[in-house]
Amino acid sequence: MIQLASYGAMALLMLALFFAIYRLVRGPSLPDRVVALDLIGVISLGVVLVLTVRTDEPVYLDVAIVLGIVAFMSTVAFARYLERVAER
Repeated sequence: MIQLASYGAMALLMLALFFAIYRLVRGPSLPDRVVALDLIGVISLGVVLVLTVRTDEPVYLDVAIVLGIVAFMSTVAFARYLERVAER
C-alpha cells in the first residue's frame, strides 16, 4: 500500500513541479518568480521525503533537512534583495 501511495504522491509532486517551473519561466514579475523558486525547493523537499519513505533509508532525511535549510535561506536572501531594490 505504501508503494502505491508513494507512486501517487510522486506523480502529484511532478505535476506541481511542472506548474512551478511554468510560473518561474512565465512569471509576470520578479516576486512571482521568487515564490515559484521557493515552491520548487519545497516540492524538491517533498520528493526527497517520498523517496525516503519508499526506500526506507533514513539517510535521506539528512538530505531533506539540508535542502529545506538552503531553500529557506535563499528565499530570505531574495526577499531582502527585493526589499532593497524596492526602496530605491
